[in-house]
Amino acid sequence: MVMKMNKKVVVLGGGTGLSTLLRGLKQFPIDITAIVAVSDDGRSTGKLRQEFNVPAVGDIRQVIVALSETEPLVQELLNYRFKTTSDLNGHALGNLLLTALNNIAGNMSSGIESLGKVLNLKGKVLPLTEDNVILMAKMDDNKTIEGEHNITEYKGNIKEIFYKNKPTINDDVIREIKEADLIILSMGSLYTSLLPNLICKEIKKAIDESNAEVMYICNIMTQPGETDNYKASDHIKTVNSYLGKKKIDIVLVNTGDITRQMKEKYASLEQKDPVVFDKKNIKDMNIKIINDDFVTIIDGALRHDTIKLGLHIYSYLILGR
Repeated sequence: MVMKMNKKVVVLGGGTGLSTLLRGLKQFPIDITAIVAVSDDGRSTGKLRQEFNVPAVGDIRQVIVALSETEPLVQELLNYRFKTTSDLNGHALGNLLLTALNNIAGNMSSGIESLGKVLNLKGKVLPLTEDNVILMAKMDDNKTIEGEHNITEYKGNIKEIFYKNKPTINDDVIREIKEADLIILSMGSLYTSLLPNLICKEIKKAIDESNAEVMYICNIMTQPGETDNYKASDHIKTVNSYLGKKKIDIVLVNTGDITRQMKEKYASLEQKDPVVFDKKNIKDMNIKIINDDFVTIIDGALRHDTIKLGLHIYSYLILGR
């Protein structure tokens, strides 16, 4: 009897959104490949990029921790940040390990693979590129801002993003996308976590050449400077504008209530508002809709319910809608 292989899911994204999604997906019998944007240049990651000329390691670390099947103490260890008056101050231990492994193995992909074996990862993690890329943005005042950290700090809205220099896309990334049964575009910072994957012609072409449907996980909250006043359909239109011939087939969108207290907290502290689910506009785009109450609160912050996300994705893979 021939064993049936698990369905192959390729997830593109970066930051907290991608790692949150993967925590749910790994609970199901799915073959997972996470493709991580490596344009982050803040805090520990930015210092290491500047000193060692490596791709951004912070988001990669978060994804590795999310997919790890090791003890919680090991995950806590990788995320541990040094508090000292020396040059180690602010560095996460996992970032230092990845930087060292990049230098030992000769590239980030091989370094991740080595660490992944130690941590028993429930999936594969690939950097979008081995290059030390610099993200650029044209803002609504026509100024061009260099560097992801500066883009997110700038008081203005993003019109367009691009790379300062064209990156060489990881060959394994292209192969994984072409072989996928489902391509998932993760929630998270739209312009600085997800779209940095899609501004590469090679990625668009690989998605177009795959047989997989494209699923998008819509954000629960807007983000200042990136998606102010965006409804769910606006997120979809923006993502579709960066895709090639193949567009979003399915969207997962939150319909759960957010308490008045949480709305006020996010509005006052972070200038964020709930993303409005404009069902008719999405239906008019001929996109399949999977909606549910995806809201949960972790350490006082709004997050997607990882298990619900994973269950809906797995159900769609096996049963369809």
